[in-house]
Amino acid sequence: MGNSSSSGRSKLGQGQGSKVAPSCSAEQSQQTTFKWSIDGFYSLLDKGEGWAYSRVFEIMGHNWYLKLNPRDKKSGDDEEYVSLQLELASSSVKHNTVVDASFKLLIYDQSHGNHSKHLVSHNFQTASKSSGVSCMTSLRKLKKQSSGFLVNNNCVFGVEFIKVTTSKSNTTSETLFVQKTSIFNEAKTYTWDIEDFFALKNPDYSPEFEVGGYKWYISMYPSREGNHLSLYLNLKKTNDLPNDTANLVELTLSIKNKEADNHRKGTGRCQFSRKARSWGWSNFISLEDFKDSSNGYLVKSKCCVEAEVAIVGSSRMESG
Repeated sequence: MGNSSSSGRSKLGQGQGSKVAPSCSAEQSQQTTFKWSIDGFYSLLDKGEGWAYSRVFEIMGHNWYLKLNPRDKKSGDDEEYVSLQLELASSSVKHNTVVDASFKLLIYDQSHGNHSKHLVSHNFQTASKSSGVSCMTSLRKLKKQSSGFLVNNNCVFGVEFIKVTTSKSNTTSETLFVQKTSIFNEAKTYTWDIEDFFALKNPDYSPEFEVGGYKWYISMYPSREGNHLSLYLNLKKTNDLPNDTANLVELTLSIKNKEADNHRKGTGRCQFSRKARSWGWSNFISLEDFKDSSNGYLVKSKCCVEAEVAIVGSSRMESG
């Protein structure tokens, strides 16, 4: 069911009701069908393109309203269409709750009973209160006397509910807060001088250092996957970081060229949390390039690894 309304079209809020009154019976709490009879339909057409709203009605424990655009357009089509849409009223929209509804949108054939029907299923929730626009029929067809839709300047629209269920939404969302650069989150640099690369374990670890109130260390795999050196920044295990939060860290890991400024670097912005304490590169540099004396990375079995670390933001996870 495509959305035929243009993206620049403004939407009228629920607070401004339509002056066109619906016809419905008294026991709304037991109803499954709502009929909306519009007298003076040609007068509504004279007002041009735009949405007309029904009164808010209650069916199956929720508040709803219909929206009608009698002069809607489809993209790339000059013909006008009659569009009908169901919306869940704000009073029935609850945080972390999904209203799953199956229903029929109808234009009633008042002469022959050959109604125009569109079967729709939609999950109504905070971010999606509308069923979407449905171009039910062309305005040209609706105005034909033989269609039975428009009789004595009267048109009848409606919705017939088939099933409505309510459940908690199963959604996990994250909000990331990125901080402005200041003296409080400036990057700090730690240098790990390795005296004998060939004596390292696989993996081996630097001494701990502190940045942003947390302790960190570098891990190096002198031989990963046979022919590469791997390098990672690690957050020391701590209980100070809640399960639903993480720190956005801007990091640069480098192997210094001891003879020039052509250092080997890897840079990233990663989120460190209880479930992700280590970020880095498994193929940081090939062992062939690292051990090539002309590159200046390994000089007489000595090398220097540098970590530049700054906490530049934080995030919070919510489930609902």
